[in-house]
Amino acid sequence: MTWAIWVTGLPGSGKTAIARKVRDILAAQGINVRVLELDEIRKFITPKPSYSEEERDIVYSSLVYMAKLLVESGKPVIIDATANRRKYRERARKNIKNFAEVYIKCSLERCMERERQRKVEYAPSGIYKRAKEEGATVPGVNVPYEKPENPEVVLDSEKMNVEECAEEVAEFIIVKRHLKKEI
Repeated sequence: MTWAIWVTGLPGSGKTAIARKVRDILAAQGINVRVLELDEIRKFITPKPSYSEEERDIVYSSLVYMAKLLVESGKPVIIDATANRRKYRERARKNIKNFAEVYIKCSLERCMERERQRKVEYAPSGIYKRAKEEGATVPGVNVPYEKPENPEVVLDSEKMNVEECAEEVAEFIIVKRHLKKEI
């Protein structure tokens, strides 16, 4: 059975670290998963991003379509993306069979602190610093971040470390997969 899990939360909440750790836990159990990291994908879709509403709609639509194709071809997917608007994640829920949402709770202050210390790989650096610039569109600061209404899993990354969060997500996936129930 194949599925897609969307890991969402503010920038700096721990989405990427958790998604990668879930992938590693599942791989150790013989479950090969593809992680779609929006920060990496964005470099192909919008190499010079403006982060406008129109651009975000295109980027998230593309992300949902990629995940849909992978799931339909039998590849489980973990989507690692903020998706500040609920409509982006709801589009995935509507179009991807066997979909679940994981919400990473974390205060804006803690996210800002983590982002300042983050080793940059794909994610842009200085996200929250740029929030002070005119025309900035940083989720949770200049534009709203709409929390999920009914996520299947909620994790508090201020109270739990990456390993604990990842283990809870992996357990959710394994139990639902093992019981052959849709997630």
